[in-house]
Amino acid sequence: MPHKLQHDSSAFKQLPTNDEIARPLWLSFRDDPALSVYPAHGHAWGEFIYAFHGVMEVNINQVDYITPPPYGIWLPPNAQHSGLNRTAVSHGTLYVHEQLCGSMPKQAGILLSSSLVSAIFEHLKQNAQQQTLPEDSPEYQRLLQVMLDQLQQAQLVSSYLPHTRHPALKQILDYLHQHPSDNSALHMLAQRANMTERTLARCCLKELGMSLNEWRQRLKVIKAMSMLTEGKKVESIALDLGYANASAFINMFKRWMNLTPDQFRKLQRTA
Repeated sequence: MPHKLQHDSSAFKQLPTNDEIARPLWLSFRDDPALSVYPAHGHAWGEFIYAFHGVMEVNINQVDYITPPPYGIWLPPNAQHSGLNRTAVSHGTLYVHEQLCGSMPKQAGILLSSSLVSAIFEHLKQNAQQQTLPEDSPEYQRLLQVMLDQLQQAQLVSSYLPHTRHPALKQILDYLHQHPSDNSALHMLAQRANMTERTLARCCLKELGMSLNEWRQRLKVIKAMSMLTEGKKVESIALDLGYANASAFINMFKRWMNLTPDQFRKLQRTA
């Protein structure tokens, strides 16, 4: 029997935002719990959000962006945005004073950052834990400048996994986020939101720019990336994502990423 799909925002913990930056280039690290949100806000500086573990979702000017490691989300100055963490996320944010944003993209999106950016993030995260290099030291600031130089050369792309504000379709997407192992046919998902299969198919193409099947595949890839970075076994990930065996999951992942899950995991370790 069809049942209503809901997203209960009251179950999400509200997190504090950074309302000022300490320096023209400033790096902040955070570990956010699952089911947490950053309320809608904006500020005069730009920021590059990089997730070490987990997948972050950021709503920018009413457009949803989602990105797995090792890439990050760029927000230009004065971009209204909010954040949602469905799972626990460890991330770092490079804050960039608006006077230093001249060569950065004017639009928000995902920056396909280089492995050097990832390496600097990892290095400075360790530094934050060990406190061996003061943040106001010339050496530390030079590393941030190198990171900014690299980001200025990075390619900007749109969201890998688009979202929607269409009420019925949003119910279905939220449900699939929470139940990625559900392989229900299109007509069954349509019934859950009191839609016909044809209406749902048209709605997906209009709102997402792709079929629901493609969207679900991308969702599984994103979920898999997050679980791989957490060290979960391939067999366990396959079951969590609704695959009968590891081989079927590996074939899907390789088709989308041109890498096997193990190859992706090794790249993460060396990034």
